Amino acid sequence: MEKINLDLFTTEPGVYLMKNSAGKVIYIGKAKNLRQRIKQYFVPGRDSRAMVPLLIAQVIHIDTILVLSEKEALLLENTLIKKHQPKYNVLLKDDKTFVSLMINHKHPWPQVRLVRYKGAPKEDGLYFGPYTNALAARQTYELITRLFPLRQCSDQELKRRTRPCLLYSIKRCVAPCVNKCSKEEYDQFVESTIKFLKGQNKEVLKELYKEMEKASGEMEFEKADAFLKTIRQIEHVTEQEQVVSKTKGKDTDVLGLYRHADCVIVAQLLFREGKLVGSEHFTFNEVVEEDEDLLESFILQHYKTKLPKEILVPVKLSGALTEIVKTQITTPKIGEKKTLIELAIKNAQAIFKLEKNQEELKEKMLLDLQETCKLNRYPKRIECFDTSNLSGSNLVASMAAYTNGERDKKRKRLFKIRGISKPDDYAALHQVLTRRLTRAKTEDDLPDLIIVDGGKGQLNIALDVFKELDIASVDVISLAKENAKHTKGLTEERIFLPEHKDPIHLKPHSPLLFFLQQIRDEAHRTAIAFHKQQRTIKSSLDTIPGIGPTKRQRLLKHFGSLKRIREASAEELKQVKGINLKDIENINKN
Repeated sequence: MEKINLDLFTTEPGVYLMKNSAGKVIYIGKAKNLRQRIKQYFVPGRDSRAMVPLLIAQVIHIDTILVLSEKEALLLENTLIKKHQPKYNVLLKDDKTFVSLMINHKHPWPQVRLVRYKGAPKEDGLYFGPYTNALAARQTYELITRLFPLRQCSDQELKRRTRPCLLYSIKRCVAPCVNKCSKEEYDQFVESTIKFLKGQNKEVLKELYKEMEKASGEMEFEKADAFLKTIRQIEHVTEQEQVVSKTKGKDTDVLGLYRHADCVIVAQLLFREGKLVGSEHFTFNEVVEEDEDLLESFILQHYKTKLPKEILVPVKLSGALTEIVKTQITTPKIGEKKTLIELAIKNAQAIFKLEKNQEELKEKMLLDLQETCKLNRYPKRIECFDTSNLSGSNLVASMAAYTNGERDKKRKRLFKIRGISKPDDYAALHQVLTRRLTRAKTEDDLPDLIIVDGGKGQLNIALDVFKELDIASVDVISLAKENAKHTKGLTEERIFLPEHKDPIHLKPHSPLLFFLQQIRDEAHRTAIAFHKQQRTIKSSLDTIPGIGPTKRQRLLKHFGSLKRIREASAEELKQVKGINLKDIENINKN
């Protein structure tokens, strides 16, 4: 390495660019005194950061750019980092996505939706967030749907319904689709939802108490009881909240930082109108910047739109930064704000200690599924159905279940098709969906998304079942494979959506395609295995003299499997209606 003459650098303020032997910029920094700052890197033991020796070993040349002020140095550093994307600087990607709750308040019958967007949100509704942690957004959404009975169906479903869906019967929707509520009543629920999301819980409770008393006074006891249940739920929720109103109602972000070797975690707590609504974390590896420089660079890159009123940081930053980002930046030393900084640091440390965050990847996958397939609901619970009728006999079906992106073995279901003697995939699918969803309605156990194996025809069968059972709160798609192949990720796949004439296509190696195929193929594999099992049982029992269809059915119903039939004692076999001593003798022989 060519020796760099450190004494030749100026003592003026400016920005320095460290380059390697290929002339590539690998680190950019700023300084009030360039000579003094650059020398610190080359004094052994002066800088304890793990990555500094590795950086300096690669530096062949250092360029400098002089500026007139600290503010100019900050702006220039940020511009050059984005341009050169140095390996050892903090660099945020521009494709960062955010999740918010949105109320389309301009619609005659508004609804709350989870939406994902990049940059600034659209001007198409009221946005609450961003919840950069999608889990927090989902939990808030699920709470809102329990507290306030707003519609959850699509605009198309709202227009075509002629009778209320299941959500109306379980008091989760006031059914504006069929005028079960007045516009004034619905608007009041919308207003209460907005206030609740703003943290104005006391106002919401006050209004609900007033409406409850009014309904009671007018002898509308069922309506009064509904208001009371909502009041009790809100009171229960607000009693459980621990970190609220510590920022005196301001929109505030709290940043915490944790370092370990070459890894840096920045944790961000988001307070909106005094309520902690979510958190996010950012992981950087091989970062050389000191805490102050790192946080300044992070703030400049991260806060482009919709700034909070205040940002709390653990170390004092440049006063020029406030002029650039146009918001208050505070480094608290005592009090509640200091406690919040400690909480953010604690979060950053906890995140580092976790294993590689697979849950976050799954959450991103499910959000991608929701966005790509235009789903109304976040697909937390998915159920996929497939039928099997090899050789035209023993029609069966299976249901594979996935919860939070993971196979849910406990929810797997197997079905024997009843009353259909010849191969008829449509009739079999209709029967299975009807049986499953009827039970799910009874047990209040409906999934968020149903996937059916097949094309437009299978999708229409599912939509018919939804209509027959008055289900409007479940999404459905169908996945059609190429030439009935099950080669993961290498076949052309088509996804059919309700209300869309043409299917959508995913790239052959798309992670989302692999995920959908995994679900579909699990249902297919289970259906095939169950079908083979049923054929084996039937063929084995068919070989036993004197055991016809009726006795075979009674034996299977009583014992559950061929293995248990063979292991059963004579006394146990006698308990089955119609089984005589000769039958027992024949069973034991086989």
